[in-house]
Amino acid sequence: MKTDAREEAVSNLPNILSLFRLVCIPLVIVSLYFQGRLGSFLAALFFGLAFITDFLDGYFARRYSAVTVLGKFLDPMADKLLVTSTIIMLISMDRIPAWIVILIVGREIAVTGLRSIAVSEGVVIQASSLGKYKTIFQSVATIALCLHYEYIGVQFQVVGMVFLWMALILTIWSGLAYFKEFHRVFYPGR
Repeated sequence: MKTDAREEAVSNLPNILSLFRLVCIPLVIVSLYFQGRLGSFLAALFFGLAFITDFLDGYFARRYSAVTVLGKFLDPMADKLLVTSTIIMLISMDRIPAWIVILIVGREIAVTGLRSIAVSEGVVIQASSLGKYKTIFQSVATIALCLHYEYIGVQFQVVGMVFLWMALILTIWSGLAYFKEFHRVFYPGR
């Protein structure tokens, strides 16, 4: 019995971590409402903790063969909601240009739509390594932009914008790669 309970707990751990990421979203947003260093620091802290759980839930899901239908839905949804809600909030604080957010969110919606169409036709378009790098650069940029202020001689707003530009390039590049793969699968020879 103990082994079954432990295995069940481990198999649910990736989903619990994804749910934790969802819980972090309002914590990040509320923290950003508090102007100044403390609110910015807390927003970056909560976002950073949530970002770490993205790696952990994938690790545990693969390591313990705990991939579930719920997890396949929760994991990408939690990632997209965390990043998009935070960067949208950062627009109102003049920490990120709105047009960059529009491109990032537009790409996410378009790729999600493409993948949904593919799945409805029985085809799975896997996440590319470009998409994974895009996520890392977006998250590092978002953490730095949440921090915003200078700490230990580092201008985090500047660091965040540098990572954001790299993330934007990867966002567009990986989005085009998804469209190319979709076209290759559904319209071969054209």
